[in-house]
Amino acid sequence: MTEMLEFAFMQRALLAALLVGIAAPAVGIYLVQRRQAIMGDGIGHVALTGVALGFLLSTNPVWMAVLVSSVGAIAMELIRWYGKARGDIALAMLFYGGMAGGVMLINLSDNGSNANLTTYLFGSITTVSSSDIVAIVGLSVFALAVSLGLRRQLFAVCQDEEFARVTGLPVRLLNLLLAVTAAVTVTVAMRVVGLLLVSALMVIPVAAAQQATRGFAATLGLSVLFGVAVTLSGTATSYYVDVPPGASIVILAIALFIVVTALAAPLARRRARAVATQGEDGTLGADEGREREGRPTRV
Repeated sequence: MTEMLEFAFMQRALLAALLVGIAAPAVGIYLVQRRQAIMGDGIGHVALTGVALGFLLSTNPVWMAVLVSSVGAIAMELIRWYGKARGDIALAMLFYGGMAGGVMLINLSDNGSNANLTTYLFGSITTVSSSDIVAIVGLSVFALAVSLGLRRQLFAVCQDEEFARVTGLPVRLLNLLLAVTAAVTVTVAMRVVGLLLVSALMVIPVAAAQQATRGFAATLGLSVLFGVAVTLSGTATSYYVDVPPGASIVILAIALFIVVTALAAPLARRRARAVATQGEDGTLGADEGREREGRPTRV
């Protein structure tokens, strides 16, 4: 098992997997909270244009993808504010335009090819270079600093924007910051699972954790644990079985979700019966009361 650690490329791959496994669910939990689980997929489409533009301009594709995807994420947030009934159409054009722009620019580039683009579309963790690791570390630190350092404010905004605005929080600024952080996370994860699968890594560990926990803090911690477990195990599986790492990671995440859901179902039924009994006795717990009233549980 430890033989793969003898190779420098696997050391870089496992480090990248660890960082992405932590960062993706830590940011994805807010997108799930806002019912915008598909946003990561949309940002991934836009980031593809950034990757291709990096090849065209002979610059680092990762940093160019950060820039372009951040602009795209801000545009998505502005469309959400002002798009109203036609917002979904504008978002669809942005998503598909990002994909088409990436394919067009990569074919205009002398430095890139469709093969280069494929490594970013589906991930190629074993080809992560030392410069990629530097970028992944820096971007992961930023994503974690925002998602953990501002967790109370972001939770409040994602849970109820109107209530957050009344309490004096800068809702629009926080929404824009979350959008940019999601874009950064997508860029971090694209070398691990690929732009087409990155949304799964941001959402599935969170969805699995929600089956076994109730409070936000517990869900966040467990989703990060699940994220690290599937990225490291998926990377190891790709080494020993010679299968694509991105697909391995996502399939393991789905399998984990199924297992956790199956194990948590009996517990949920017992909890529901206990809550019903407590309600009849007038001894409903604080968190259960909040859930019944539609208010968030403690952060």
